[in-house]
Amino acid sequence: MATDRPMQLGMVGLGRMGSNLVRRLMRDGHHGVAYDVNAGAVKQLEGEGATGAGSLADFVAKLDKPRAIWLMLPAGVVGPTLDQLVPLLEPGDAVIDGGNSYYRDDIPRAKQLAAMQIQYLDCGTSGGVWGLERGYCLMIGGETEAVQRLDPIFKTIAPGTGSVEPTPSRTRGGTASEGYLHCGPNGAGHFVKMVHNGVEYGMMAAIAEGLSIIKHANVGKVKQDPDAETTPLRDPWAYQYDIDVAEVAEVWRRGSVVSSWLVDLIAEAFARTPDLHPYTGRVSDSGEGRWTVLAAVDEAVPAPVITDSLYERFDSRGLGEFTGKILSAMRSEFGGHAERKQ
Repeated sequence: MATDRPMQLGMVGLGRMGSNLVRRLMRDGHHGVAYDVNAGAVKQLEGEGATGAGSLADFVAKLDKPRAIWLMLPAGVVGPTLDQLVPLLEPGDAVIDGGNSYYRDDIPRAKQLAAMQIQYLDCGTSGGVWGLERGYCLMIGGETEAVQRLDPIFKTIAPGTGSVEPTPSRTRGGTASEGYLHCGPNGAGHFVKMVHNGVEYGMMAAIAEGLSIIKHANVGKVKQDPDAETTPLRDPWAYQYDIDVAEVAEVWRRGSVVSSWLVDLIAEAFARTPDLHPYTGRVSDSGEGRWTVLAAVDEAVPAPVITDSLYERFDSRGLGEFTGKILSAMRSEFGGHAERKQ
């Protein structure tokens, strides 16, 4: 059913998520105005019913007042874009940063825009490439009046109650059960999303490590040559299993305590490519995990799982290689230990 409160939203940034946000809104009866430095992305959405713009000035001119503008951009691009966009706006307009900006940046930005009577909201957006169909979980920070005014936008983008079973003991109202939440004042939305992504790092690491342990449960079948530099496997008889990791991922999806969307996704990846050959194992981190660890330090909250999962990503990119060289050099110096060559 289409929304009974159609609104217009301008989207700046038409990558995988930005384009699908516009599509989801239009499917529900809202109108989208789209701008991106990539003219091809704009043209694509124009063909689907959006109003395209060729420049930020053209974009702003095509928006009804008071304007509602959503930025779906990399964190490092938000500041320069605001520098160009804000002079084109007027009192009463609203800007939503829906990307993964650092929450500390939201606080001064909101103050700066408030001085010009422009509303600023930060909206952590989770859903990835699946959000068009599933909906996006939204974590929103900003003034209550602005959040309430833009509620039809958030309601459409969010998943709604869907097929998720209600929390049995929950008696509270509110929008959290529909997949979107006003978390607090400016910065609160991105703060919650930041920690969400830190948790994601830890969950992903635990799933990956567990499946890797299962994959290597046949190590006892591998002949090991005596080597003074390598600890021998004590009980080879205990590691004689050739277990199909893809099937384990599949069975964990069904009735398991660890069943989750992340397990669903890795099961699908194994089904497509059982040896995961398209992937090198180089894992990026876009900032939120680092910021979560910094917040944990500031708050004196122990967060060893999230911290270790962040360091694991660093190591996956070879950033621990020099550390390893130093360790190897010290072993050679104090004990004459020669490196074992692969």
